[in-house]
Amino acid sequence: MPFVIYVLGLGIFAQGTSEFMLSGLLPSVAQDLDIPLSCAGLLVSAFAVGMLVGAPLLGLGTLKMPRRAALIGFQLVFIAAHVAAALVPHFGFLLVMRVVSAMAYAGFWAVASVAAVSLVDPARRGRAMSVVVSGLSFATIIGVPAGTLLAQHAGWQAAFWAVATITALSAVALLVVLPGGRDASAAQTRLGTELRSLSVPRLWVAYGTTALTVAANFAIFAYLGALLEDVTGISEGLVPLVLGLYGVGALAGLTVGGRTADRAPFAVLLVGMSSFAVVAVALAVTGSSAWAAIPLVMLLGAAEFSVTPAVNARVFTILGETRTLGGAVNIAAFNVGIAAAPMVSGLVIDTRLGLAGTAWIGAAFAVAAMGTTLLDRRLTRRHQAVTQGAGLFTPVPERERVAVAH
Repeated sequence: MPFVIYVLGLGIFAQGTSEFMLSGLLPSVAQDLDIPLSCAGLLVSAFAVGMLVGAPLLGLGTLKMPRRAALIGFQLVFIAAHVAAALVPHFGFLLVMRVVSAMAYAGFWAVASVAAVSLVDPARRGRAMSVVVSGLSFATIIGVPAGTLLAQHAGWQAAFWAVATITALSAVALLVVLPGGRDASAAQTRLGTELRSLSVPRLWVAYGTTALTVAANFAIFAYLGALLEDVTGISEGLVPLVLGLYGVGALAGLTVGGRTADRAPFAVLLVGMSSFAVVAVALAVTGSSAWAAIPLVMLLGAAEFSVTPAVNARVFTILGETRTLGGAVNIAAFNVGIAAAPMVSGLVIDTRLGLAGTAWIGAAFAVAAMGTTLLDRRLTRRHQAVTQGAGLFTPVPERERVAVAH
């Protein structure tokens, strides 16, 4: 892997910490701002809405910009939004700043993912994306527990200041290692070509899989800190440690998924989501026991992140070389799931199911993701048959042929 891909992963770690750390910050935010926990959960959805809007919009808006200028510009906006949120602790303003920071983060994601897959040969795109996405797993191992500790001992604003500082450091690193100037391939990209790349039905099925896999995770993860305290009965001081174990599982799953996603994306998706559903149901049933909940939380992270390289590999395989807008839409699809899941889970928190009900919601989303994966596999086989029957000279990409075999 080129070294710059690891630096892109560092940028995702810095900003991804902000995305994931709210799981541990929601109780502190709700108490400090005197709002219900379910209302505080809207901050997770607001961040996802910002990314949903920002990914395709900013991905296209920076189509002809030098990648370094675009990436660092997004980081500067992200930093400013976090500083402003820390200085003005008002729920309405915090919601707005979450949307602004999410849009900047989405723009960074869109450009960074295209840059990563452009720097390696097609057979290694899944692995390159796993390196970039590993920033998120390290965010859950290090960033989320650290942010939770800061919120518990110095207030949630301290966590926002820490994220702004780390993001600034990652921007400096990116400024040093990423060449400036306009990328030649980006300069040749045309809007019409990018829009036509979205007309493939299989692509939208793959987007559906992206959204559902993330929804499965965030249905539980958005309220995981509260679940551990209120249902499992874990003390407040141990919550950051358990969230860190989730990150350890995520890193393990991402490592395995990243090494197999290019060869067998459908198998990775089906095994990963079926495992997630089983673990989520087990958490719903046995979540009141710490001895059961703690290892299950780690397994949740492993199952969820094992499929992340595969969902990216599917999308970029279908897109081919016209990947700027399509890649940005994939980021938006991620955030459809992130936005919808906390709201759906919020509906069951105040019912008889309580916080444990979020695990049932997560399992349902995982089963739905298995359905879209099976549909994608069926459409891919049909595409292969049509392509071979028509005697086209352009072969099916190697990775897709291998995927069909599985």
